[in-house]
Amino acid sequence: MKSILITGCSSGFGLETAKYFLERGWRVIATMRTPDDSVIPPAPNLQLLKLDVTDQSSIAQAITAAGNIDVLVNNAGIGWLNALEGTPIDMVRRIFETNTFGTMAMIQAVLPQFRARKSGTIINVTSTVTLRPLPLLSVYTASKAAVNAFTESFALELEPFNIKVKLVLPGLAPETRFGDNARALTPGALQFPEPYAPLGQAVIAGLMGEHEEFTRPLDVAEAIWRATTDDNAPTRIPAGADAVTWSRQV
Repeated sequence: MKSILITGCSSGFGLETAKYFLERGWRVIATMRTPDDSVIPPAPNLQLLKLDVTDQSSIAQAITAAGNIDVLVNNAGIGWLNALEGTPIDMVRRIFETNTFGTMAMIQAVLPQFRARKSGTIINVTSTVTLRPLPLLSVYTASKAAVNAFTESFALELEPFNIKVKLVLPGLAPETRFGDNARALTPGALQFPEPYAPLGQAVIAGLMGEHEEFTRPLDVAEAIWRATTDDNAPTRIPAGADAVTWSRQV
């Protein structure tokens, strides 16, 4: 039975992906900062682990407890919507610690076993905002664009070890708790400096309005499945109807 470790499984993309792989007979290591067994139904091939991707000891404990891993999905992240001028530099660092450095730390933690077996897959979940600039998302976009860039570079380092590296890029996902989680984890999100208030209100109205195309959590789970099982899948896989449209316009 193949195994997959997914970060950020308390809701949204991570939770849907965990359920998707469980239904297909995989051993799933679902991780979250505060494990909650009410979030995902117990299953014989489910392992629920505590994991904070910004804490090296937490990462080490989770990797040890997980044992053999075939696929790593870096999904955990912090959302942020605000002007750069209204974002304290400490918050910028916090976002990068989770979205960028946390992803790097997780990869470093699994590489020894992947190299030893000369097999394994690493999937980094970023965003299509890295393809199409949007206002008030500069810090979040920067943290995800950095993941895109280093992923495509270190993928070349891992080719001799037969390790696959993929990017999954979701679009706008109104069914997830992106905004709620941003407010809960990062006080100040959606509270715009006065000069940016009109822009902020317009952006929020646009994000919360009706969309003909958007991304569902299931779209992301399916893209991750493709990245895992399709040897011909491209390095960058858009997830969601809007993500596919955006990627074609780049």
